[in-house]
Amino acid sequence: MRDGTKLKILQALLHQPGVSRADLSERVGLSRATITTLLQELELAGIVQRQAEEGVERRRTIGRPPLHVSLAPSAAYAVGVDLAGDHVRAAVCDLGGTIVAAAQTAVDAEDEADVMLECATEVTQIALAEAAVDPAKVLGAGVGIAAPVNGERGTIHAAGLLPRWRGIALREALEERLGMSVRIDNDANACALGEALFGAGRGTRQLAVVRLSTCVGLGLILDGRPFRGACGVAGELGHVRVARDGLICRCGGRGCLETVASTRAIRNQLERSAGAPITLAQLFELLESGQRAACRAVADAGEAVGEAIATTVNLLNPERVVVGGELVAAGDVLLDPIRKAIARQAIAPAAAAVEVVAGELGDRATVLGAAALQLAQAPYALAEMEPVPTG
Repeated sequence: MRDGTKLKILQALLHQPGVSRADLSERVGLSRATITTLLQELELAGIVQRQAEEGVERRRTIGRPPLHVSLAPSAAYAVGVDLAGDHVRAAVCDLGGTIVAAAQTAVDAEDEADVMLECATEVTQIALAEAAVDPAKVLGAGVGIAAPVNGERGTIHAAGLLPRWRGIALREALEERLGMSVRIDNDANACALGEALFGAGRGTRQLAVVRLSTCVGLGLILDGRPFRGACGVAGELGHVRVARDGLICRCGGRGCLETVASTRAIRNQLERSAGAPITLAQLFELLESGQRAACRAVADAGEAVGEAIATTVNLLNPERVVVGGELVAAGDVLLDPIRKAIARQAIAPAAAAVEVVAGELGDRATVLGAAALQLAQAPYALAEMEPVPTG
């Protein structure tokens, strides 16, 4: 089988799992007979799998049930690494987005880069050992980090939450430690890729994913592809000004969205009014009980997010806005003000076309998206595999 033809089929299956043979034939421009032959070879090699359409009963006199084809989840794996300000998490994921094994350790944002690199190396090795998958099937590691990055160069633009990382060649350093290919991206971009492939963004080609945690970020999927901008810093929604006379932000600006809508900003606001420290868990307890100050603070944050994202809705006309990160656990207290602000601020056609939903992946979004940075390369790796003979 020609590698180019095989690659087309594998790329189609990566982006449209569960496709019928007829639809696959039309998508790649090959006859059904040719598709059937090639799929048999790929199935023999353990690269694809077939299953009957759910809900279709087999009828003896009217032929076989329709068969749908996907990449076999066990055909390839990747490691996703989430480098955050307070933890390092690593997960081994298969092609279907299932986490096979994971490990995590606590860190301090003030730690030296070498310390966090060692932590990332350790949790990755622990996860790989626990997963016990064939090393030849591991494509590499992807990393989502809480800082603007240049993914092509593998370097960090600015300190972000991790002040010791400025100028660190992260990709090169991890490749040396792990002995495998490494790809890096901003954590919001990784979160967007995770939701697009495995979560609330599935089936959309124009997607915006807002991540509301200690920082505020935005990941964009345009025409089915991640959009990172000229030097990798597209989507810095957290540094859009929403309050002219607001607080000074860590970026040096004033009144940035992050000073209003991050979990840290909301907790600080409530701590000032309550006169006592408030943890994130306590914030959600207050919301659950309907405490007015907590509900007001989160609703105000949601309104600010909605007003900021309305500009994105006007400019890019996404089909869906997915809200993820720690704060999404607030539910409709947060989401309803976002929806109302978009409906009020965005132009009518764009506002009518977009839906706002909660993310589905929770704290798995970044590691799954980071792993997907490598899993996206699976068709190229699998196209080079030779079928395994039977008998």
